[in-house]
Amino acid sequence: MSTLAHLFEAEGMATVAFGSIKSQIETTAPPRGLWCDFPLGRPLGVPSDPEFQHRVLAKAFELLDSPEPIFAEYDVSIIDDENEVMACPMPPRHDPDLHPAIDEAKGLRPAYERSVAQYGNRVGAGRVVQADEITDAIDAFVKIAEGTPWKEAGVPGIPARVSQDIRGYYETAALALSDHAPPAWAGTRWFLDHTEAGRVLMNARQAMADAGEPNPIWFYMAPGDR
Repeated sequence: MSTLAHLFEAEGMATVAFGSIKSQIETTAPPRGLWCDFPLGRPLGVPSDPEFQHRVLAKAFELLDSPEPIFAEYDVSIIDDENEVMACPMPPRHDPDLHPAIDEAKGLRPAYERSVAQYGNRVGAGRVVQADEITDAIDAFVKIAEGTPWKEAGVPGIPARVSQDIRGYYETAALALSDHAPPAWAGTRWFLDHTEAGRVLMNARQAMADAGEPNPIWFYMAPGDR
């Protein structure tokens, strides 16, 4: 990003780079940099709070007045509460003949569609697996967790990338079910610790690790601290 900023500036276009990691933005040294001590993925701080976000943008625009390279720090920090659990009521089981994770994912589809309609598909399914294919992808991970080699389980892509679509599908649906904007990683913690699909993915991840599969195939199915 800082390299692009320098290229744009060389062509006469003024830029401001936002950074959430102070050492990174200091090292890369964009022409104008604003460090905001916010959780990764939330460059403007508080979701669904236009007033707060506009204040952050106003601070960034102030840097455009400087004719010299400048680095500034936003004066408000937001620290992720790693202990907060996302309150997200789940729909009841519908088809007891299905695997619980597949039935769960089907039940979340209306909430997913409501959330996409309101917020757009910013973090949901679609990178590798579309929403209509989520249950098939979960079924493939069920097979892996039960002992099927991942290349024979029907995973529609690299497991780490497919799992990101499943997690995105769930976290997007959760936005329509939760009564407040959760902390930055609360949705991920909720998915991994409190949903059937999260348990399936973690079990499949462990099965691939135990089978000696290459680390990049399974490790990034969940955050590194998991």
